[in-house]
Amino acid sequence: MNSAILAPSAGNEPPDIFSPYHRNLNRGIASYSIAHQFNANFSYQLPFGNGTSGVLNRLIGGWQWNGILNWQGGFPFTPLAGSNTSGTGDSNQSDVPNWNPNFKGNVIVGRPDQWFDPKAFVLAPQGTFGNVSRGSLRGPGLFNVDASLFKRVRLSESYTLQFRAETFNVLNHPNFSYPNEVIFSGGTYSSSGGVITQTSTTSRQIQFALKLLF
Repeated sequence: MNSAILAPSAGNEPPDIFSPYHRNLNRGIASYSIAHQFNANFSYQLPFGNGTSGVLNRLIGGWQWNGILNWQGGFPFTPLAGSNTSGTGDSNQSDVPNWNPNFKGNVIVGRPDQWFDPKAFVLAPQGTFGNVSRGSLRGPGLFNVDASLFKRVRLSESYTLQFRAETFNVLNHPNFSYPNEVIFSGGTYSSSGGVITQTSTTSRQIQFALKLLF
């Protein structure tokens, strides 16, 4: 019926139900439901420095390459009317619009400046509930690759020094968050409806560290 009532992080749907007397109207896909997801990771000991000793082994031996891949579809989100068109008196923006029966074309445009076409919706008549279901659209997917290089240097029998070079979002791929779900401002289309204003991951970040194992 709702995924956001007890979870403020579920911002892709209203944290309320349309009416406690018509809870079936809120039946829909959960806000955390991802249709497709692929995760992979690897760890590879680089074959350098075998058979060497001394300074050369300390330079080229003991390197380990690691990586993590995350590829998934978008989260569902709920288009909103922006006002209490149903007349229930609920001040939260929980009401949804109607599907526009005269709309032609693709609802999902797929651009950050217009992820979906607001003209695919119309305001429901005052005093009625809209027919757009909860979680009826999906936001952008995500593709992210992290990688790291570890270098182990044995200082003594009890101490090992590990150098770590870690890169997050190696490909600097932009991953966008879900769009603004509020379609209408009063009785007109909102200029920010369907617009994405933030990313869901950071840009490429690189960090270095030393770790002492004992």
